[in-house]
Amino acid sequence: MATMTAAEKKAEAKTQYNAFLAACPSQQVLARVSGKWVTLVMSALGSGPDCTGEPRPMRYSELARVLAGVSPKMLSQTLKSLERDGLVTRTVVATVPVTVSYELTDLGLSLHGTVRQLKLWSEAHRDDVAAHQDRFDARTIPA
Repeated sequence: MATMTAAEKKAEAKTQYNAFLAACPSQQVLARVSGKWVTLVMSALGSGPDCTGEPRPMRYSELARVLAGVSPKMLSQTLKSLERDGLVTRTVVATVPVTVSYELTDLGLSLHGTVRQLKLWSEAHRDDVAAHQDRFDARTIPA
């Protein structure tokens, strides 16, 4: 039986990831990238507020304006977690005042298409979902 290097063991384990299994590490990634604010921040950075532009860097204040309803604390936490996960890069320019911008990395861009489609689908089908909820609620007998 051949001995495997650590890199070979890691590569083999990666091919066996299955997010349906409770112990699978890919569940952690799925949980991190599926949050509401993660989806909206990545959509904004990937194609602007109207989802029609090209990926571009955005300043914190610009993101805060685009993402109506996000608290400063939640936006900061979301950007920090995206940076930690390697999906966003933070660039500081020594100006007065200091300029900080955020931009999707190559890894972030690889996820952007999926996130963008989820955002667009939710906008296109919100009324359908609400109608189904109303019909369901009307037929459900209160406990």
